[in-house]
Amino acid sequence: MDREYIIECDNLVKIYKTDETEVMALQGLDFQVRYGELTAIIGNSGSGKSTFLNMLGGLDVPTAGRLYVDGLDLFRLSEKELVAYKRNTVGFVWQNNARNLLQYLPAWQNVQMPMLFGAQKEQKKRAMELLDLVGMAHKAESKLSQLSGGEQQRVAIAISLANNPKILLADEPTGSVDPVTAAYIFDAFRRLNRELGLTIIIVTHDLSVASKVSRVVQIRDGKISTERVMRQNYMEQLNNTTGFETLGVATIMDGSSHEEFAVLDRNDRVQLPPEMLKEAGLSGRKVKMSVENGKIVISKPE
Repeated sequence: MDREYIIECDNLVKIYKTDETEVMALQGLDFQVRYGELTAIIGNSGSGKSTFLNMLGGLDVPTAGRLYVDGLDLFRLSEKELVAYKRNTVGFVWQNNARNLLQYLPAWQNVQMPMLFGAQKEQKKRAMELLDLVGMAHKAESKLSQLSGGEQQRVAIAISLANNPKILLADEPTGSVDPVTAAYIFDAFRRLNRELGLTIIIVTHDLSVASKVSRVVQIRDGKISTERVMRQNYMEQLNNTTGFETLGVATIMDGSSHEEFAVLDRNDRVQLPPEMLKEAGLSGRKVKMSVENGKIVISKPE
């Protein structure tokens, strides 16, 4: 375990069993996140990304493997320790607002609710500060029926911060809103990361979100297959703009924003992205490999 990292995963395996079938959601996932990182996890439906997020939140356990979060061996915690972990270490933002919010309470009381189980003083003042942090202080007295979907999601983010978590986990937080609203929601995440130094993990299929984080990890078939790291010149450009949409969503796809790396597993195996195979005209189950000038070249078989 390395104290440089707030999250360390070691060979996580998760198998879901029914009477007739077994589904392997994670197949030996290895992953590390540094303190204060803002990271997006992308992947197709069924790739294992939400399963992994639930493990980080203490909501699920692996079939095999180890997971350390902030120095805690998550799967060796007692029931009491796990409750304390979920209360004090992680905050969760769901796509479905019904899992975050009580419809009959105004926004500030929704934010105050998690504080009632702790020893915080001046709870309403703290709730108002959190609403202000996500740009919703002006709607503090509004009930949920008076708020748009995007406004409700920003209130949900404030709720997730009520007990000062060290990690914020967000599962498809922009999945049910329009692109402009998604931009405002993600701006709130960027501000929290920048001003509070909060470690944030966002699971998303939305590349407009992924293109605005410094690190993008793709899960394919239950493993980390590729990692995209933001180029320094793009990061500087992003930091100098206030408009979320002005830099263009397509940048992560054309490679101008992020540099992509394939990730070797512990047995030195690598998954080749399907889009690259298609672009290279490779099909079937065999490829030709050679080493040329210190580079591994993959090409069509003769």
